[in-house]
Amino acid sequence: MQKVTPLFKNSFAKAPCPPPRALRSISTPSPSARLNLLDRYIFKSVLFTSLAAVGVLAFVLMLGNAVRDLLAPVLTGQVGWGLALQLVLMLFPVVAPFALPMGVLTGVLLTLGRLSADSEVTAMRAAGIGLARIARPIILLGVLGSIAGLYANFEAMPYARVTFERQLAAAMHANPLSFIVPKTFIRDFPGYVVYVGEKRGSVMRDFWLWQLDAQSRVKQLVRAESGSFDYDERTNELILTLTRAQVEERNAKNPENFSESPLIGSFEKSEPQRLSLDRIFGRNSRQPKLRELTYDQLRAEETRVTALPFAPAEAKDHARAVMKVRLTLQEKFNTALAVLSFALIGVPLGIKVSRRETSANLGVAVLLALGYYMLTVMVSWLDRHPEYHPDLLLWLPNAIFLGLGLWLFTRIERQ
Repeated sequence: MQKVTPLFKNSFAKAPCPPPRALRSISTPSPSARLNLLDRYIFKSVLFTSLAAVGVLAFVLMLGNAVRDLLAPVLTGQVGWGLALQLVLMLFPVVAPFALPMGVLTGVLLTLGRLSADSEVTAMRAAGIGLARIARPIILLGVLGSIAGLYANFEAMPYARVTFERQLAAAMHANPLSFIVPKTFIRDFPGYVVYVGEKRGSVMRDFWLWQLDAQSRVKQLVRAESGSFDYDERTNELILTLTRAQVEERNAKNPENFSESPLIGSFEKSEPQRLSLDRIFGRNSRQPKLRELTYDQLRAEETRVTALPFAPAEAKDHARAVMKVRLTLQEKFNTALAVLSFALIGVPLGIKVSRRETSANLGVAVLLALGYYMLTVMVSWLDRHPEYHPDLLLWLPNAIFLGLGLWLFTRIERQ
């Protein structure tokens, strides 16, 4: 029988066995891809931790502002709970410039402290990745945080503060008599203390009014059986009329001399007395503070104050007024730059400390922030001495933190 030779014998012998399809799709990532993955990992870790820290710090600062500005209007019914919540949220841009630097520093310390404690930083450096390369996403986050700080300082915060004051004033104007709470001493009127035993609408029973001197001493006491309040919206004043009242007047020079008998009088119905409410809820009529101005408004204010005429004897006062505006402008810039400074100094400190504990890293962040703000406050004390150029010295805290961060960088890189 004739032997048959397979037609594809050589082909089967020489052709290599192809790998499975799943294995063919797997490829080893390039070094650049591994570094990009590392960048995203560090950036996301620091970002989310920093956002959580900023949220906590902002909440604490917002709570203090809310208690100061909103607690009394809410308790007296002038501001509803829904509006109060809106106003509290509106305070976030106001406190954000202060919460951002410390929040980013806390996020960097917590994240790098954990990575260093888990020997992940050691593994990165053993793979040939330098400290500067590890810090690149954190520096990027610091730059983005500084940009956000500039926007908050010069745009978001002034707008939020002015809107907050306007809406609060409008709510209180809608019910101007609601702040008079029975059986409560009311000290909101400058130079007066008011007490009402009973209140029904605009009519009050058992009315007491103490008039104080410049040293907060009682120089006149008025007690009435009843009284009524009317509101003059045009002048933002309360019009008080008392019925069956008794007046006790003391010596204006020495009202605490009780050996001298006071003058006592009485009347059936008093003449209408006007009490201004500008201090209580005339917020929309007040001039905004320098910190509440935008960048363009601050520049315009600086130009206006600089161009004001002054006598030679008033040269120092004029220079102080100009320096006050310039200090506010430079302070806003420095507060935003502090986000980058804190991020830079947090990198070597987080690696060096190598702690997982949140409390320890938070303590380091608080100490650094206190040191920074203490330096800033000390420089701001020089606002009455323009010859020392405190507007330029205000950059000193950021320069110190940036220099300290770079020095720590070089030290750890050599180890």
